[in-house]
Amino acid sequence: MAKRYPLNAKNMNTIIVGAQWGDEGKGKIIDILSKEVDLIVRFQGGNNAGHTVVTQEFKEYIFHLIPSGILHKGKICCIGNGVVVDPKVLLQEINDLKRVGINISNRFKISSLAHVILPYHRILDQLRETKRKHKIGTTGRGIGPCYADKIIRCGIRMIDLLNPRVLREKLLDNLKEKNEIFKKVYQHSGFDFSSIYKEYLNYGKIFSHYICNTSLLLNKAIELKKDILFEGAQGTFLDIDFGTYPFVTSSSTTAGGACIGTGVSPVKINKVVGVAKAYTTRVGEGPFPTEFCAEFAKVMREKGNEFGATTGRPRRCGWLDCVMVKEAVMLNGISELVIMKLDVLDGLKSIKICVAYKYKGKKFKEFPQDLEVLQNVEPVYKEMAGWPIYASKPRVYQDLHPNARAYLNRMQDLAGAKISMVSVGSARQDTIVV
Repeated sequence: MAKRYPLNAKNMNTIIVGAQWGDEGKGKIIDILSKEVDLIVRFQGGNNAGHTVVTQEFKEYIFHLIPSGILHKGKICCIGNGVVVDPKVLLQEINDLKRVGINISNRFKISSLAHVILPYHRILDQLRETKRKHKIGTTGRGIGPCYADKIIRCGIRMIDLLNPRVLREKLLDNLKEKNEIFKKVYQHSGFDFSSIYKEYLNYGKIFSHYICNTSLLLNKAIELKKDILFEGAQGTFLDIDFGTYPFVTSSSTTAGGACIGTGVSPVKINKVVGVAKAYTTRVGEGPFPTEFCAEFAKVMREKGNEFGATTGRPRRCGWLDCVMVKEAVMLNGISELVIMKLDVLDGLKSIKICVAYKYKGKKFKEFPQDLEVLQNVEPVYKEMAGWPIYASKPRVYQDLHPNARAYLNRMQDLAGAKISMVSVGSARQDTIVV
């Protein structure tokens, strides 16, 4: 009998979210669960995040915008209205898939309401970071400035690329203001209207048969009892509201963002699955209470291949922080947890789990919202026995070492959500259903 994952009830609309600072391994889980659904939709972020999938043929695919479910035949994949799209990156991703023989022509849709990243967004993102005294660790992909234009109501959307007159008026209006800022604030020469206009008008022609009303598509699918997987980028603690602000991304990475970013009502969501590593990582600046010392971090980084799929930046590494994960369970309404990269902890004599924080004599069991407190807390650890390196990959839960199972049980109790899957390697088959 074929292996079934815990997502096999019909008419099941499920949100996948990261329970830490992103890079938890959501791409692999989304790829696995995509087999059980009819549609997969990305609901926020941009090409500042990457999902890596290793297939059974040991082929590696890295996705930045298109949901990784596109690897499965017959699945419809959508980019929702909550995503910001860099057309150049999207075109490259589409061409890469075509080169390896993956046909997406009738299986890929882009929301007409998704906002578009333009050249001035990328440059502004990079220039702003050089001006900051306290760096936020932006990827420089233009994500934040694009979302800023969305909020101040001067953004250009995918639908605008299909209307030459609207695109012309919006772009002229934007460049009139932005070129002044570039020249006077950043001593940058600014941008030429005609070259951007021609380039983006061409993108409109290329993407025209993908652009549609995806909220209508998704809601009709729900009426027809189809299963939908809602895919987020980044993680809970990079959320623009609930993350470690200002060291966050510019969108809503929590489960609530799935509804805003797709046009699907919350009452139509059946389940929220959280993905967490068996330890903790983060990229860029910001507080990190359980961070390893530099020497041990280097060892674990290399062991876990902790380098960004999009940027290649080395990730900071630390012990599992269950104060964080518990908070993520609450904020997202997570009912199931998937634990990734348990195998990276193989061979350690002892392992620590953060169960609380201490600051100025006070003990915190909840995640503090004061950044100064979070930057200076001392983690309170529970130390547990490690386990040896396996001679062969465990394939079922009982094959895990008793100490590994004890670690997972403690994690489950502290987080307040049951663990439904455990990953012990990068390939699809290295996944244990609990």
